[in-house]
Amino acid sequence: MRSIAIINQKGGVGKTTTAVNLSAALAAEGHRVCIVDLDPQAHASLHLGIALPEGVPSIYDVLTGDVPIANVKQQINEHLSIIPSHLDLAAAELELAGEVGRELILRDKLAQETLDYDFMLIDCPPSLGILTLNALTAVNEVFLPLQPHFLALHGLSKLLRTIEVVTQRLNSNLRLSGVVLCMYDSGTRLAAEVSADVHDFFNQQAATDKSWENAQTFSTRIRRNIRLAEAPSFGQSIFEYAPQSHGAEDYRDLAREVLGIADLQQANALSFAAA
Repeated sequence: MRSIAIINQKGGVGKTTTAVNLSAALAAEGHRVCIVDLDPQAHASLHLGIALPEGVPSIYDVLTGDVPIANVKQQINEHLSIIPSHLDLAAAELELAGEVGRELILRDKLAQETLDYDFMLIDCPPSLGILTLNALTAVNEVFLPLQPHFLALHGLSKLLRTIEVVTQRLNSNLRLSGVVLCMYDSGTRLAAEVSADVHDFFNQQAATDKSWENAQTFSTRIRRNIRLAEAPSFGQSIFEYAPQSHGAEDYRDLAREVLGIADLQQANALSFAAA
């Protein structure tokens, strides 16, 4: 099973949109996919039409109590399921502060389950607190959604330091494996320049023995698309809401790239060279 945390401490960069629609695209390709909504805003859950009433267990109850994941998981369709979140999760940071091994709770809870999935994607909160650390200790890969403007690059070094510390102290298998450029305006010079800068930065990290030394900037660009913004209000992925839209096309291409990323690395490099 490939386990992937989708993180960025900056909000509004397409993190949840990517978590939900990439998961839905992978599921549409016939893979068994589970989303873990680890954001107290519960946007991934709402995006898929899951709004938990009071008293119904969520990932909060898994992390802070004895509720097994199997009792929380909800099936979206034949190949896609979700472990939903609730606003109660906002209290988990404080409640877990005094727990010994609090960064490892999610990893240990997942280890108690039989997870018959091909992919597990964790949608993380826009912060680098206890919840995000739990995600980073529970997965092997990190995907970084990034909006191609200079302010979005601010804080990247802090994020990379966090990944490196987790790799050194808590999870030696953790690697930043992909950067997803979201809200991409192909007609702007700024988007092209920032994208090239990001690609060049990670290209220069090869053989540095860092946890991001093999990170790839996905050649698929998630274009700015109003349908992607509309879909959550209908409780649907982009493939249900607007299957012929640019948003659906882009996330479909991204999923296929994730499935065959090794074969696309050369094409990725060539696309930047041509630009």
